[in-house]
Amino acid sequence: MTRNMEDLWRQVFSVGTEWEAMDEIYGSNWDFSNLENAFEEGGELLGQNVYLFGCTETQGIADASLVPVVVAVVSRFAPSDKIAIVSVQRANEQIWPMKRLKMDWYPYIPLGRRDAKVEDLKSCRVFILRCKQRKVGLKQLGIDRAKEYDYCLPHFYNPFKKDEDDQQESEVQILFSRESEPPLICSFDWELDVLDELIEQEALAADEKDAFKDFVKEKVREAKKVQREAREAKEKMLQEMGDETRAAFDSIRFYKFYPVSLPGSPEIAKSSFINRAYDSEVFLLFSKFGR
Repeated sequence: MTRNMEDLWRQVFSVGTEWEAMDEIYGSNWDFSNLENAFEEGGELLGQNVYLFGCTETQGIADASLVPVVVAVVSRFAPSDKIAIVSVQRANEQIWPMKRLKMDWYPYIPLGRRDAKVEDLKSCRVFILRCKQRKVGLKQLGIDRAKEYDYCLPHFYNPFKKDEDDQQESEVQILFSRESEPPLICSFDWELDVLDELIEQEALAADEKDAFKDFVKEKVREAKKVQREAREAKEKMLQEMGDETRAAFDSIRFYKFYPVSLPGSPEIAKSSFINRAYDSEVFLLFSKFGR
């Protein structure tokens, strides 16, 4: 008998998974009946506004393999319309609109309702992250843009969470142009570094020292201004936020689903960690593991 939400996990886009691994992941017969059961009577997700996205985790060491995972976000509003691009090669995390990568939240229509009218679907309360980018079209994007799909993570910003963002960076990146020498590339931490010591360390010519000092000081002023404006904007947003919005943020819950381990197959290792973007941006209030 066909289950009404049997294809749910396959409809959810696996964010940050290399395109070469997609066919293997979605082509395997993983058992996500635990996810389906969560929408049944007595399930954690029944009657809730739910947003689902997928990802993969590596299992094993000697014989490593990828396992799909589905994260359910119970929220009155879409968790985010942003994607974080995070990789070892990138100095800073970059935040882009989802639509830059052709991603968005779409209503999930159970198998038994695929012939429903558009008007009947407005009451949909289950939304899935989907990506309209086709694998064959990646070549047209160039290597750097195509690689963004390998390093992207769903981004969520919780304005009430105090994290490392409240301990603002005191380091600026310096790219100082010189007439007869290659550009000077370095960093300066206005809390820890001494500008005169940096000048001596970089062995600047006498006629470059004053210009370099002014350049670094201007970079520091710019960075402090950006931080101050961001801090003031956050404070203003919190002051103007209504009680209903505050309650909506407070009620957000996260559930993490692994495939059900089949008899005779290795046990799947489970973790409450979602991803680097969520770990740094939102408190994991609750996680439900596949069982």
